[in-house]
Amino acid sequence: MRTTATTRSLGEGRGVVRVEDVYDTDVEDLWAACTTPERLARWLATVTGDLREGGTLEVVFTSTWAGPVRVETCDAPRHLVLTMEPGTPDETELEAWLTPEGPRTRLVVEERGLPEGHLPFHASGWQVHLEDLGRSLADGTSAHPDGWSAQAPAAAWKARWEELTPVYRDAAS
Repeated sequence: MRTTATTRSLGEGRGVVRVEDVYDTDVEDLWAACTTPERLARWLATVTGDLREGGTLEVVFTSTWAGPVRVETCDAPRHLVLTMEPGTPDETELEAWLTPEGPRTRLVVEERGLPEGHLPFHASGWQVHLEDLGRSLADGTSAHPDGWSAQAPAAAWKARWEELTPVYRDAAS
């Protein structure tokens, strides 16, 4: 399967991005890639804090998004729900489901509550994140060895995001 994202309106100017792919690894390994700081830093974000239900994290994504995250549900190894920027007007909900498919595992990620005008940007961003996950799983190393920060995105992430964003923007028109 090839990673792709879909978007839809939730009404009142908000929407959701859904992205999914199937990975050549078992559910426990994919869960570890999605929940342990060392593995997350290979493809998505630097994460510090308490990754358990009710815990709070500080996150810096490869895209430069940085902020607090609250863990709502952490049902290993199949279901994770996070609140991004809890208690602010920019609050969104991020939900991930992991489902075994034989020796492989399907990952579905939804981010809900995004401003509708931002959906193409988030759709392309999440597609790149999941592509990065695939590369990290395949070779066991960082998809972004040159790093990133809250001020500067991972260079390869940004280049791919810039390539995909017009496609999602055109599809939304």
